[in-house]
Amino acid sequence: MMNNKILIIDDEIKLRQLLTRIISLEGIEVSEANNCKEALQLLSKQCFEVIICDVKLPDGSGVDLLTDIKKLHPASEVILLTAYGNIKDGVQAMKNGAFDYLTKGDDNDKIIPLLHRAFEQVNLRQRIAHLEKQVAGKYSFDTILGESVAIKNTIELAKKVAPTDASVLLLGETGTGKEVFAQAIHYNSKRVGKPFIALNCSAFSKELLESEIFGHKTGAFTGAVKDKKGLIEEASGGTLFLDEIGEMHIDLQAKLLRVLENGEFIKVGDTKTVKVNVRIIAATNRNLEVAIKEGSFREDLFYRLNVFSIMLPSLNDRKKDIAQLARHFTMIFATKMNKKINHIEDSFIQHLEQHNWKGNIRELKNIIERAVILSNDDSLTTEQLPIDLQEQITQKNNHLSAFDLSSVEKLHIQRVLNYTKGNKTETARLLNIGLTTLYRKIEEYKIQM
Repeated sequence: MMNNKILIIDDEIKLRQLLTRIISLEGIEVSEANNCKEALQLLSKQCFEVIICDVKLPDGSGVDLLTDIKKLHPASEVILLTAYGNIKDGVQAMKNGAFDYLTKGDDNDKIIPLLHRAFEQVNLRQRIAHLEKQVAGKYSFDTILGESVAIKNTIELAKKVAPTDASVLLLGETGTGKEVFAQAIHYNSKRVGKPFIALNCSAFSKELLESEIFGHKTGAFTGAVKDKKGLIEEASGGTLFLDEIGEMHIDLQAKLLRVLENGEFIKVGDTKTVKVNVRIIAATNRNLEVAIKEGSFREDLFYRLNVFSIMLPSLNDRKKDIAQLARHFTMIFATKMNKKINHIEDSFIQHLEQHNWKGNIRELKNIIERAVILSNDDSLTTEQLPIDLQEQITQKNNHLSAFDLSSVEKLHIQRVLNYTKGNKTETARLLNIGLTTLYRKIEEYKIQM
């Protein structure tokens, strides 16, 4: 309590001085103000955790002043005092954000316990704000590592859509970090103080998934012994991340479409409509356009989800980032295992850069964790890599020659780039390949431009 500060605002000098003496004995630093003007001057210079304010002041009303205090210091708590105990003023004071409302003289014995509760509330709010700041920092776009063009372009797209309420569809191979992007989008949106809830649609049967997402009423099915809120209701005000949306049964897709169109749904076994305000971010590694043709995915839902789509690059498309990611994961796992690893051999990184990453970042993370476990000193070497990875790289290097396919491909790409004077869009068109593929080839073959 020693660092807490109180401001007493009252034009009755004797009462103000009495309160100051009583409160100071608790080890609390007290400042005084005679009227609204003096109070606002003090409040513009410093923050007080708790303010005790008279309702009737020479130059205004304490109830009105409360609004100004909250604008300057939203986290501060205000206790209002009055000699009259006017119920109307008390109701308005609570609406304006007062912590409590006391009558002078009648409630003197309540002041100190009330102050302690007010300080507890302020300290709790500060701790929550600190934790929210830490969480937001943990899931900021700055934590998504990589210097490759592919990942930077992806981050820029996510940054642009984050502040909006638009539905987002994250596409890409398994293990590319779709949930990381979903979290970053949420924590950089205006919904940051509200829930972020993630659900893997492939982990449940149709019936269980319907109950998980939309909730159910008592008796809706065997085992439904009480009402249950669905995740879509739990996430109201925030974001619901539906991973593997392509695995959702087509019957449930109609219910999700209604949420996206009208912000409403009906629980399993219920007849009443529930309104929600939730942002949907969905992800899949499936080609939904093919699924639509096959009849397993609704075309109208696809267009609702696909308001803003982001294709996450595979690790093979951003091999330039492998060294940075490997060092980052090494630091994390070394810390967890209480090991000191301050060196990674160049050959270790080279092996990683030549590997074909079918499991993407998730696979890289697992390989690094394994290497850290096997490490007996302060260094990571190729000996700690899986045997099959070592053998693949060895075979690949043994077959390289001046006439192998990769060498011919590299030379051809270089020639076309020279012909287009470095214009990558035109080069990709002439080669009849995607621009992302061209960037990957340039990085993979270390083509100079």
